[in-house]
Amino acid sequence: MSFLSKIDPRSFCRVGEIHVIVGPMFAGKTTALLRRVNLESNDGRNVVMIKSSKDTRYAVDAVVTHDGTKFPCWSLPDLSSFKHRFGVDAYEKVDVIGIDEAQFFGDLYEFCCNAADLDGKTVIVAGLDGDYLRKSFGSVLDIIPLADTVTKLTARCELCSRKAFFTFRKTREIETELIGGADMYMPVCRQHYVNGQTVKEAAKMVLESHEVPSDLILGTTVVAP
Repeated sequence: MSFLSKIDPRSFCRVGEIHVIVGPMFAGKTTALLRRVNLESNDGRNVVMIKSSKDTRYAVDAVVTHDGTKFPCWSLPDLSSFKHRFGVDAYEKVDVIGIDEAQFFGDLYEFCCNAADLDGKTVIVAGLDGDYLRKSFGSVLDIIPLADTVTKLTARCELCSRKAFFTFRKTREIETELIGGADMYMPVCRQHYVNGQTVKEAAKMVLESHEVPSDLILGTTVVAP
């Protein structure tokens, strides 16, 4: 008789699940998240949605897709405070937790671990996997090893309509966290990402060589071949 066969199955804690949705901006990540959360709700499960308080583009107390679909949410600076703010008793009754714009939560890994492994919650996470430089953004990629499923979405390149895997920043700002919409970002394919970065760097060098003030260096529009 094996060691495991001697353990009463009832002594095991109920574990949950972690599902991750990633992709560039305008790929439909929030739409996919809301679709999944609504399906869970329609199945009779108690759901709650969380987003970062940094994101106030469309609403403060709702997750909103780019086409205007809304879902009420908790807007928080971090995830560790959620259980306390929501209430321990209310938290115990929650089955599914949706997290939008997950790249802004520094405690994402710890929260997902605890919620799924210890508290038995199903956690559905949506966020950017890369920033405008195509580097890891926040802790989203850190939770891939924890995930039951990972969905990588693509957008449509704004310049040629091919599949877009990357987010191109139109402006000259260099900070990683710069929240904006179509006025600042566009989804692009690999060719137009590389071409766009080359054009921006060339334009910057030309302007700087003519001693043009830096505040006149604007984002460059990439022309499709």
